[in-house]
Amino acid sequence: MERHVLGAKQFNREQLEAILGAAQGMEQVARSGGSHLLTGKVMASLFFEPSTRTRFSFESAMTRLGGHVISTENASQFSSAIKGETLEDSIRVISSYADVIVMRHNEIGAAARAAKVSGVPILNAGDGAGEHPTQALLDLYTIQKELGSIDGISIAMVGDLTYGRTVHSLAYVLANFRDVTIWFTAPENTPIPQTVKDYLDEKGIRYHEESDLRHVAERVDVLYQTRVQKERFPSQEEYEKAAGRYIVDRALLDRMKKTSIVMHPLPRAGEITPDCDEDPRAAYFRQAENGVYLRMALLAQAVGKGISLVTKRDVQDTMIG
Repeated sequence: MERHVLGAKQFNREQLEAILGAAQGMEQVARSGGSHLLTGKVMASLFFEPSTRTRFSFESAMTRLGGHVISTENASQFSSAIKGETLEDSIRVISSYADVIVMRHNEIGAAARAAKVSGVPILNAGDGAGEHPTQALLDLYTIQKELGSIDGISIAMVGDLTYGRTVHSLAYVLANFRDVTIWFTAPENTPIPQTVKDYLDEKGIRYHEESDLRHVAERVDVLYQTRVQKERFPSQEEYEKAAGRYIVDRALLDRMKKTSIVMHPLPRAGEITPDCDEDPRAAYFRQAENGVYLRMALLAQAVGKGISLVTKRDVQDTMIG
């Protein structure tokens, strides 16, 4: 398996199943007090855009595996990027300080650029409106945990599907599973990109574009709500056309199947009302927690320990608890 994680298309089903199994093993490790597996290893956390869950879950994952973290609060302001240093030069230097780099950047393709010059694995933590592959992997892990299987599911991806990079990556990884149906529900000015639809067509995945969220909510196993990405719109006017268009509230939950779940990559900005939080179908906070276990698995693989080890005695022998 490639040690860089740059985009969701790089994974096949066998690799995805290995990662999900590894995450399950890492959940046991985390709940048992952590591991010494990555003792002496260093992760560089390089975020040019704000992050809470992705950054903290990666840093928590590395710490729980016994490794160390070096980071900057805001790389666009508190690194040499503000002095005009190129991304490539930054990566060349930082890769000599760390064993793995977790990077978020505002430009599509930035992770791939970094990988070309890095001496250590690059894990893409989001590249502009492009992709967020590790989010897609933890989303898969959540779906499997919550529903028992990914094959055969129907899922609605709702909200800003043009700039919402999480849905791009999730659609790509779902294309590896059988009998999946995707419903795209978006405002007129933020549709799912044609490149995503072309990929699904190539893989033979069923999808529908449907503007009526109530109609879709009754039919799906997963309702994947997203935030309207205000910071990526070309104008305030365009943002306002999409903002507040689709909201998950108690009335919508009442239309959904009792066995379905609601997911959200977070942060939310009004698109799921707080009175939904106590419903057992509200999986978004459990989803965020799963990010730690999934990213523990990715870090173990990235630094050369081998992703299969997390289900073997090798890891159990390093556990603290």
